[in-house]
Amino acid sequence: MTARHALATLEQEAIVERRRGVGTFVSAPKIHFNKLMSYTEHMGSRSMTVGSKVLFLRIVENEEATARLSLSPKSHVLKLERLRHAAGEPFALETCYFPAKQFAGLLSEPLERGSLFAILERKYNVKLGYSDEEVDATAADPRTADLLGVPKREPLLRFRQVIYSAKGAALMYVLGLYRSDRHNLVIRRYR
Repeated sequence: MTARHALATLEQEAIVERRRGVGTFVSAPKIHFNKLMSYTEHMGSRSMTVGSKVLFLRIVENEEATARLSLSPKSHVLKLERLRHAAGEPFALETCYFPAKQFAGLLSEPLERGSLFAILERKYNVKLGYSDEEVDATAADPRTADLLGVPKREPLLRFRQVIYSAKGAALMYVLGLYRSDRHNLVIRRYR
């Protein structure tokens, strides 16, 4: 009875899942997106080891990023593209854009380990406040499929996120493509 009760509790917390006639299995990690947290913090909350591989880091011009960051159209932005890992597997492809004038020093930061949020708070004295996010589904293009280790046209979760300081200034625009087989979006709604 004690073991059955413990398994029922773990199932309610979505840590395990029961399959009739087959058994009880550890559930895929579920990521709760109702709090502004870095990828490192999200995965750490699930006791998963994280890592990143920087694929691109340069100052560029990008119309969509400058518009979302409320910059003048000809402004330069710092583009950071990283392949994010958790538990040794690719989980996400994230592309971050920053106002180049404010964050050019990120070019020399160790962005493959640790939290980008922690670097922003520690090195740039930025207090993160909130984010506005758009979430939809998309299909993996050939490059993304190869990087994430999924079949071409595999469904992905796409997050477009503008992260603001506590004072309301747009700090970064993030375009994240997440493996849908590794993420379960949980949203808490209040009345």
